[in-house]
Amino acid sequence: MEIRSNFVSSSGQKVEVIYYEDLDPDKNLDNKILNGVHGFCFCKDKLVIVYAENKGYWTLPGGAIELGETYEEATIREVQEESNMKVLHQELIGFQDIYEPNRTIRQTRSFCIVEPYGEFNGDPDGDITEIKLIDPRDFKKYINWGNIGDRLIEKAIERLRIYNNRSL
Repeated sequence: MEIRSNFVSSSGQKVEVIYYEDLDPDKNLDNKILNGVHGFCFCKDKLVIVYAENKGYWTLPGGAIELGETYEEATIREVQEESNMKVLHQELIGFQDIYEPNRTIRQTRSFCIVEPYGEFNGDPDGDITEIKLIDPRDFKKYINWGNIGDRLIEKAIERLRIYNNRSL
């Protein structure tokens, strides 16, 4: 599966994005930089979203991969930092290559089952100021990632259904 899209970056530049499923994000990197993760995190049947007040928008928990981390480890750490939730289960949904003018970065998108450690009091970087648990069908009301986002939320809901039915 491959989906091509374009968007305007925060710096105002038009950027091409290619989303992939069923491929290993650690393979065929060439000159691409695997540097970011986002988790479609479900607490029971609700999707966890986070608000970045300094950026003025809702997004999914996620962020940069630190030196020496795998994308799986980065997802666990970022979800904890940004939502105070523990990742109980994680599966890769896909990844996207973002073609910026001077570099190409790769970011993973994962399906996660989470539970709270406790109350959310803010993340260590101070970027995330609020979390919300929403009906996943309301995803686009908060986060509009175009046709790639449509595919991702569809896959995340499908994975949730499979996960919830695994022991029946």
